[in-house]
This record gives sequence, structure tokens and C-alpha cells, in this order.
Amino acid sequence: MSVLNLWSLGHFIQWSFLGRFVFSNWYIFLILSVGWELIELILPYEFAAETLENKISDIVINTFGFYLGIKLKNNE
Repeated sequence: MSVLNLWSLGHFIQWSFLGRFVFSNWYIFLILSVGWELIELILPYEFAAETLENKISDIVINTFGFYLGIKLKNNE
């Protein structure tokens, strides 16, 4: 399985939207982003079964998306 996939695009769009329209606090972002990846470790669903590399990739993609959202908000 590839580290980047369709879920990665979803993560990027979601966090771009949240950074642009909802909030721009990096502490909240980190709690939600990393917290969700940790919760996925115990969820008994197939979508949550990922490799460690994929979880790290999700956080990196989330960060880029959130950063872009904040940048778009600040360039209004």
C-alpha cells in the first residue's frame, strides 16, 4: 500500500478548509490531528488499519493542508 493515497487528498482538503474557515490555532490542530491518528490505533475498523509510515504521512499532509488554509486566510 502506498503512503500517499486518496485518503491523503481528503486529509489535505479537510485541513485546508479547517485552517481557512474554522480555526488557525496550531495547538488545537496538533491535538486534533495527532490525536485522531492515535485513536485510529484502537479503532476496530478497516479504514483505521494503517502502517506507521502512513500515519506519519497523514500528519505531514494534514500539516501542509492546515498551513495552506492559514495562508489563504491571511491573504484575504
